[in-house]
Amino acid sequence: MSTRRNDQITLVAFMQASNVSVYSGSWRYPSSAGDYLDLRYYQRIARVLEEGNFDLMFFDDRLAMPTIYGDSADEAVRYGARPIKLDLTAVLGAAAAATSHLGLGATYSTTYYQPFHVARTFATLDHLSGGRAAWNVVTSVNDAEAQNFGADQHFDHDKRYDRAEEFIEVVAKLWDSWEDDAIVGDKVTGVFADPSKVHELNHHGEFFDVRGPLTVPRTPQGRPVIIQAGQSGRGRQFAAKWADLIFTGDPSQTVAAEHYSEQKALIAEEGRDVDSVRILPMVYVIAGETEQIAREKEQIFLNELVHPTASLALLSEVTNYDFSGHSLDDVVTDDLINAVSGIRGLVQGVKRHVGEQTLTLRVLANHRATLLQGPRFVGTGEQIAEQMEQWFQSRSCDGFVIAATHFPGAFEDFVRLVVPELQKRGVVREEYTGTTLRENLGLERPANLFSEEREAQRV
Repeated sequence: MSTRRNDQITLVAFMQASNVSVYSGSWRYPSSAGDYLDLRYYQRIARVLEEGNFDLMFFDDRLAMPTIYGDSADEAVRYGARPIKLDLTAVLGAAAAATSHLGLGATYSTTYYQPFHVARTFATLDHLSGGRAAWNVVTSVNDAEAQNFGADQHFDHDKRYDRAEEFIEVVAKLWDSWEDDAIVGDKVTGVFADPSKVHELNHHGEFFDVRGPLTVPRTPQGRPVIIQAGQSGRGRQFAAKWADLIFTGDPSQTVAAEHYSEQKALIAEEGRDVDSVRILPMVYVIAGETEQIAREKEQIFLNELVHPTASLALLSEVTNYDFSGHSLDDVVTDDLINAVSGIRGLVQGVKRHVGEQTLTLRVLANHRATLLQGPRFVGTGEQIAEQMEQWFQSRSCDGFVIAATHFPGAFEDFVRLVVPELQKRGVVREEYTGTTLRENLGLERPANLFSEEREAQRV
């Protein structure tokens, strides 16, 4: 087996600009901070992550409350199941101002936004942060989001990905519409920029008509880092073609290792360097000064904080199906799987995790809203570091997306207890080595499309 070039674990912090983390009971934990509507809350967490040499602070997003369950937001509001989602532009700006090296990523939809808007947003963030921006490309998930943007129903799966393909192609060209040396800035002659190096796109496609150029010059990274987390066959192919970071949701190391191997093969088929793309499963980390302390905290998170109805509301959100007419003890049958288009992949993943156990909606819902939705590393800093290194060295992953059980304590514990142990093992840096996110990830700065065309014409 060849030696991988990226010998450092990539660390991503999974955030939400919300009352909760991805774990929907996090707001109830006694030490969870309640000032999530204050920019200083996000700045505090960002500083902790930078102290721990994290590569990226990443914000998930939705464009609607969870309203599929019972055709109402009532239960999501009642139980705090992600009813709050702040606009990420201001949140990322606040985090950028509080840090110097930490990457800053966010989810923006290709279904309900426009390419020019997304290109300008992330190009601006990349400039103002000194080259630390990352965009998570998503196609959105349900009808509730559609209804906030003037449509009754969500596009079907293939149409969403057709649109996403054209969307990202346009965004990439907009980011390149200014060549790197376009700005002259000659105060004597009055020439600000060379118009031959600022390009219109004049794109006319199936979904978009975009003239260009972008109103933001080419950025420090050339292009912001691209994140993708699609789990379907089409989603994995899209990620293989475009992504620098691929987030996965595998329930166990066995599944993660299989997914890793399959995804790397898809990347190679696209003609890309497999070592240039990081595959990062989402995991929970519960660290304690002793193993007993960590296990006691784990039991609280597993058993006490997530209301069952909140779990069903979030299952309805992600599958675009109203489960309010079902009991938590209903068995997940083939008929139900056939009736719910968004559930098959989730069921397959959970079945691989629970084995022969009868799969009920309670089990399935808990894998969307509780600690069961991802692998857990529980114990002392040394014990957790040993588990993480084993996953990494066995090529089950290139790093981890760390999901917080509560804010900011989960990340404070990780940085205080786990990161020093990972640094002792030489798999996490002791200090940042670059100024941009791409540099810290060891990724090359992409060439400019228009500059390449110019050079090709000269040959």
